[in-house]
Amino acid sequence: MVRTLEIAIAEVSNLPDADQEQIGRQLLSHVEQLRHLRAEIDKGIRSLDAGEGKPLDIEDFLRRKNEGHGRS
Repeated sequence: MVRTLEIAIAEVSNLPDADQEQIGRQLLSHVEQLRHLRAEIDKGIRSLDAGEGKPLDIEDFLRRKNEGHGRS
């Protein structure tokens, strides 16, 4: 375990049980999100390596994403 995480866990262990529980749930959720993101990145890399990539029109992409948020 890296030193920073060891320090953080030591600090959390001094908090009330309810706070420790909440922080533990948040940390586990964050770790799961990171795992999911890494899996999606790996999937994208495999797709690109297989030659399945295609050009991206960034202006069109941003325009479509912003339409759903009321921006022009």
